[in-house]
Amino acid sequence: MKIVVIGGTGLIGLKTVAILRESGHEVVAASRKGGVNTVTGDGLKEAMAGAEVVIDLSNVRSADREAVLDFFESSGRNLIAAEAAAGIRHHVTLSIVGVDRVPGQLYYRAKVAQEKLIQASRIPFTIVRSTQFLEFLRAIADASTDAGVVRLAPGLLQPIAADDVASIVAETAVAHPENGIVEIAGPECAPFNEIVARYLKAVGDLRKVVTDPEARYFGGRLEETSLVPLGEARIGRLNLEEWLRRSRKRS
Repeated sequence: MKIVVIGGTGLIGLKTVAILRESGHEVVAASRKGGVNTVTGDGLKEAMAGAEVVIDLSNVRSADREAVLDFFESSGRNLIAAEAAAGIRHHVTLSIVGVDRVPGQLYYRAKVAQEKLIQASRIPFTIVRSTQFLEFLRAIADASTDAGVVRLAPGLLQPIAADDVASIVAETAVAHPENGIVEIAGPECAPFNEIVARYLKAVGDLRKVVTDPEARYFGGRLEETSLVPLGEARIGRLNLEEWLRRSRKRS
């Protein structure tokens, strides 16, 4: 089966591409460096020729809300048009658990817009909503640090390893479309501050971690369950300690 992975050179993309190729699939790891630009549409027709599945792992980094929204809307429209022309049978998009439950989080609003485009299209689809990646715990701590103290909103976190995300995304891509949302999460759900504090201690970071009701999550206000699944979810294998052990071994 030919599968196109948009964002195939990113954190999840590289892992997903490797899993699919090991399973015997023909995989196109599409990226701007490789001549595929979803915002302009350049290279999409050629990349999708003969493909049956498209996995959208695209991402953008910008503090400009309009730029982020424009990226996901333009990219989404171009992908859908190219997929319709190519006869794609399954569109898989990686999204975020709680993407519609964090007021003020501008990136999440843009992802909601992306989801709506997919849901409104006639292409069979599966949206995989994932909890935060374990790989991003340091970035979360850094973004939440004020005067040397990590200030986190009260609430729960259920982080998942990128290896588990890629594995589930790959499995989803070769399965029948759900035409709906599938949620995935890590094996451990605990208070936000506890997870981050354990991570920092394990890597030798001496920053103090505190719960602050006024703290924001990248600009968004969190409730207790904003970032965790509220219903059924597929659960990954790696908890924080096992992920850290494997990460050290790789290093």
